[in-house]
Amino acid sequence: MAGPSTGRPPRRSRALGSAAARLVFLGPGLGYLIVFLIVPLALVLSYTIFKRGRFGGVVYEATADNFGRLFDPLYLDIVISSVRTAALTTLIALLIGYPTAYVIALLPRRWKTIALIAIVMPFWTNFLIRVYAWIILLSGPGLVNNALTGIGLIDKPIQLLYNEGTIVTGLLYSYLPLMILPLYAAIERLDPQLREASANLGARPARTLLSVTLPLTVPGILTGCVFVFVPCLGNFVVPEILGGGRSIMAGNLIRDQFLKARDWPFGSTLALAVVAILIILLFLQAWVSRAYGGIEGRRA
Repeated sequence: MAGPSTGRPPRRSRALGSAAARLVFLGPGLGYLIVFLIVPLALVLSYTIFKRGRFGGVVYEATADNFGRLFDPLYLDIVISSVRTAALTTLIALLIGYPTAYVIALLPRRWKTIALIAIVMPFWTNFLIRVYAWIILLSGPGLVNNALTGIGLIDKPIQLLYNEGTIVTGLLYSYLPLMILPLYAAIERLDPQLREASANLGARPARTLLSVTLPLTVPGILTGCVFVFVPCLGNFVVPEILGGGRSIMAGNLIRDQFLKARDWPFGSTLALAVVAILIILLFLQAWVSRAYGGIEGRRA
């Protein structure tokens, strides 16, 4: 005689239903990553071992020369210079972004919203328009030179464009919000009672900032640094427009290999090198965040 029915579907049916539900929710995201990330990276990786054709393109003959060319002083200096420029931009963004995020986090709720809208407002304008606007500001007859001449600081217009400082300025302006927003989120999540306890124990505001707020927002600092460093390293629009093509960064070099030299294998090798740098950076960030989280957990 059959036992009483429990009304529950068989275990295998439940497992299949759960797998189907996960596939429905994860499928679009996984499909996007496969089509626009995994496949392009696989193509780039495959091109690195082939030769350039006589008139460009790819000759499917295996070679390791592309990796050897990476250590050519000409290309190596460009990559090192790009890392230095991106790191300098990231450092300046952190020095500007942290106080800005800290002040926004202390504002009343209504003013927080207004300040955050002001921070992200530049993203509502086309990136190229924002970059070209700096030419109007910094050119010889531009607004900055006219203002400096008007107040008597200079006698004649000075050259403000087409140098590394201008490139850093353009990159900083473009990606500073990507530093401020993670820092604001990290500071906003802090328990206010921690700062109050520090003040009650006699710590001055500066000591509270250095001993309480700053250490507890290290994950936000790392996230902001990655968000700024990564696009700065691969950017080629700002060096081309504000640098006048005089300062070549890794992004410009990769673009020229694909579009001008038509050396797709070496361009793919350069792109893979930049991706490797970024992956190492991401692993380092994850390791530091995990190690820091473990230290904070033991303290708690």
